Amino acid sequence: MTLPIRIAPSILAADFAKLGQEVRDVTAAGADWIHLDVMDGHFVPNISFGADVIKSLRSYSDATFDCHLMISPADPYLEAFAKAGCDRITVHAEAGPHLHRSLQTIRNLGKKVGVTVNPATPLSAIENVLDDIDLILIMSVNPGFGGQKFIPAMAGKIAAAKSLIGDRPIELEVDGGVTVETAPIVGKAGGNVLVAGSAIFKGASVEAYRTAISDLRSAAGAGRS
Repeated sequence: MTLPIRIAPSILAADFAKLGQEVRDVTAAGADWIHLDVMDGHFVPNISFGADVIKSLRSYSDATFDCHLMISPADPYLEAFAKAGCDRITVHAEAGPHLHRSLQTIRNLGKKVGVTVNPATPLSAIENVLDDIDLILIMSVNPGFGGQKFIPAMAGKIAAAKSLIGDRPIELEVDGGVTVETAPIVGKAGGNVLVAGSAIFKGASVEAYRTAISDLRSAAGAGRS
């Protein structure tokens, strides 16, 4: 199944002093999803923001709020992020001992369900939950910081994940080092949702964001052809 290319700007790279306006601007510039990187300083070596910040941003955009929880444990906080307005909630396969339970909880909260794996985690970790999810997120850098370079070996992992998905209507998202140079690699391997932070928010205007989003979409599409 070929799903459309979607661009999901990560607000981790936005100007936090005007975060609401940044979300509004990047939505106006053509973002399909708004990617929300939640970090706890425990599962990953950084702290970003929580459910209250997301709740305050919800009125600034009608785009899909794509919440990537880099926290452990995740289960006690799933309801809070659902109530904050997240449309999709993704948890790490490595973040807790009962992945299936976490995914069930997200589904029961009425949200789309995602699972992500770190670069060193094999895809076998998620083989038994494929029929319980809407999205696989492949980390193409080690999580915790923005601005890192794409790990080349992840191209093969993206392709393997695409093969694993088969005909299931599962989105294949890629996060880490996504630029106009690496977007064709992602597209060719089968990724259809591209998370990009610094590659988009390097500008300071709606027009700059629109150009960056369009260039990423075109580059990923070129990889498919």
